[in-house]
Amino acid sequence: MPRIVPLDPRQASGETAEIFREIASAFGMVPNLFRTAAHHPPLLRANWNKVKAVMMEGGLSRKVKETIALLVSKDNGCDYCVAAHSAALRAIGLSPEDVAGIIEDPEKSDFTAKEKSLIGLARQANLAPRRIAEGWFQALRDLGVTDAEIVEALGVMELFAGFNRFLDSLQVDGDIRSR
Repeated sequence: MPRIVPLDPRQASGETAEIFREIASAFGMVPNLFRTAAHHPPLLRANWNKVKAVMMEGGLSRKVKETIALLVSKDNGCDYCVAAHSAALRAIGLSPEDVAGIIEDPEKSDFTAKEKSLIGLARQANLAPRRIAEGWFQALRDLGVTDAEIVEALGVMELFAGFNRFLDSLQVDGDIRSR
């Protein structure tokens, strides 16, 4: 049971209602993450703007970003985000078997060496950022990874590591999707 009841979108007004409409347009619904953050509208606005900037812009593919979000969330034990990003990967065309394979062993999944290295870096940065070997960055550069791509991958990690803690602290219920 959630520690804070998510705001009902029908009760939202002003800027919160406007942000909810934008989120619903993007996702077909307003996820409980945003409905809960709406109790502090500046956080709702900041989180939504960051999701747009990190997940909907940039050079990395949506598949790579959703995979980073999924695996960081798995590593952090956030069931809400694991379910949400498993669904997001299925929504962009991956089969349930493909998603299960990513969760079980992303190294065996259909990613380039460059993508696998970025996904691995994001996971390592989430779990033990001070233990990232300098050689990892040289290996990334040898694969043609740019500084912008490194920062983007770590930005996805940072966004979801924070969301994982927020959602788990408040015991936010997963979203029920009727699709």
